[in-house]
Amino acid sequence: MKMVVQRVTRASVKVDGETVGEIGRGFLVLLGVQASDTEEMADRMVDKMCRLRIFEDENGKTNLSLADVDGEILMVSQFTLYADCRKGNRPSFVKAGPPEMADRLYEYASDRCRRYVKKVAQGRFGAYMEVSLVNDGPFTVVLDSEELIR
Repeated sequence: MKMVVQRVTRASVKVDGETVGEIGRGFLVLLGVQASDTEEMADRMVDKMCRLRIFEDENGKTNLSLADVDGEILMVSQFTLYADCRKGNRPSFVKAGPPEMADRLYEYASDRCRRYVKKVAQGRFGAYMEVSLVNDGPFTVVLDSEELIR
């Protein structure tokens, strides 16, 4: 499982011109699922992400978590995080989880986020989406289960 976590002042996602999810201050999370991922792995990844202290405190130090700033989450599925570009110029996506399994874990991870924050908005799994954001900082962190868990 991979998460690209972007600290944002606002973010939204549209499908067919309709806004399907939007947030104010918080995290835009691009989530990639691979075939070997599990609910236990999703629990650990979400727990780690939601506890990241990457918001500034009154002294300008990155010392506050999402909950500390009453932040929100916009979760967007992104199988392309598992692109393998080693051979040729056309990426392979064989490491990405099968759609049914990836959708289930995407929904599971989104639900898990609700333990930490009041608002969790989502994109639409498998849809062509237009994602807009104002990256705050910019501050972007990549979490990879291969590095954190295994």
